[in-house]
Amino acid sequence: MAAEEQTTYRSEQAEPTQTRRKSLLASGSVIGAILVSSCCILPLVLISLGVTGAWMSNLTALEPYQPYFLVFTLAMLGVGFYNVYRKPKNTFGTDGCGTSGYCGTSLADSVIKIALWSATALVVLALAWPYIVPLILG
Repeated sequence: MAAEEQTTYRSEQAEPTQTRRKSLLASGSVIGAILVSSCCILPLVLISLGVTGAWMSNLTALEPYQPYFLVFTLAMLGVGFYNVYRKPKNTFGTDGCGTSGYCGTSLADSVIKIALWSATALVVLALAWPYIVPLILG
């Protein structure tokens, strides 16, 4: 293979790996955010949607683990935001667009950004929840 063909092949293989990594980080962030909110916000949302049952009281049993879930989620969010918003290395030419010349973001990148920002909003809401509840109920 010529050097140019090898570069093209490597750049085509690198893109799915980057997207997969970003997707895993966004998924981990969303799952972590749900776990962080599981003791406080999730039961309220489920009751609002009409879901009831004795098993929902078991969600408060996860409250002692909330700091661990929070650390996991913050780590996933930090690495996720870094991977999504960092500037790519200029390895494929003068403009960094690769051999195809297309520099736009894909639909997957947009979905990943939405997932990261949604997870961030859920974590902020979970952290602010003890301060918001007295205002709502007061």
